[in-house]
Amino acid sequence: MPATSFSAAPADTSRAGLIGLAPMEGVIDALTRELLTELGGFDWSVTEFVRVTDARLPPRVFQRICPELDTGSQTPSGTPVYLQLLGSQPDRLGENAQVAAALGAPVIDMNFGCPAKTVNRHDGGAALLRSPERVYQAVRGVHSALEGTGVPVTAKLRLGFEDKTLALECARAAEDGGAQRLVVHARTRREGYRPPAHWEWVSRIREQAGVPVVVNGDIWTLDEYWKAREVSGCQDVMLGRAALADPWLAKRIRHWQLTGERLPATRWQDRSALLTAYVQRIDPALPSKVVVSLLKQWLNIMRQHDSEAGEHFQRLRRITALDDFMTALQDESQRSETAMSLSG
Repeated sequence: MPATSFSAAPADTSRAGLIGLAPMEGVIDALTRELLTELGGFDWSVTEFVRVTDARLPPRVFQRICPELDTGSQTPSGTPVYLQLLGSQPDRLGENAQVAAALGAPVIDMNFGCPAKTVNRHDGGAALLRSPERVYQAVRGVHSALEGTGVPVTAKLRLGFEDKTLALECARAAEDGGAQRLVVHARTRREGYRPPAHWEWVSRIREQAGVPVVVNGDIWTLDEYWKAREVSGCQDVMLGRAALADPWLAKRIRHWQLTGERLPATRWQDRSALLTAYVQRIDPALPSKVVVSLLKQWLNIMRQHDSEAGEHFQRLRRITALDDFMTALQDESQRSETAMSLSG
């Protein structure tokens, strides 16, 4: 299928906008970052959070979450990797930020967005959005600890905990504390991941902010990418679940930014090949049932926004043995190739 012109191409391509790969606890790990960033389009990525409580963590904890620290804090394809901290105690956060910076983390990102009940119950993630002062103190603790290191602080927020009443105050508090960039997931903790994302609220934050603001949430397609930018006024975006649903989305956005052309939709054969590469590179010590579970988790996200992936998922979902799953995955790819040949 040839590329076609997209009518909403930006008039100014000198600042097309950056694309970040969001952290997703238990989903986007170092291997997933490696696979997604080598497809192209991403300008930076962020690790899963390092949970900070009341201790100075040993280096091995940071290296387990961010093995890229040993390779210049970049993925193999050269995409920078920022390290994320989650916690509420300013002094402890600062101490651990110093450890991460000494290990080579180029940026410390702070998590005020995690909606998980377990995390919130232990005073982490979005729980802090109930108090702008606590957001300020947490960011300030890290910013002060890193003074003189040249390592900047960024923050990932939601629009609030129960509601959006404190959205602007929390964003301002993060900036006042020293955050040099804000990524805003355009929903409250209570809203979770339920649509719609409120990009108009990100616009309100951007209008008052003195630092760059990145819009995040419900950017599943090229059209939604442009709408999120228009509504929020943000040039930069961050992709999370959408990057898993369509691993070529960032590359598709980048191609459109540079050419004004819309690339063809991602084929099932490409998705299948990526899942195969995932298995080939995954830690061989992992039990096969865990690997199958991870494959199904990824495929389940893919199917939510692609009907063909949904059909294949239904035929694969009950398979439990890894060898059987991979054989069936190959069969599904051949089935799709045959169907395309017949239709063409």
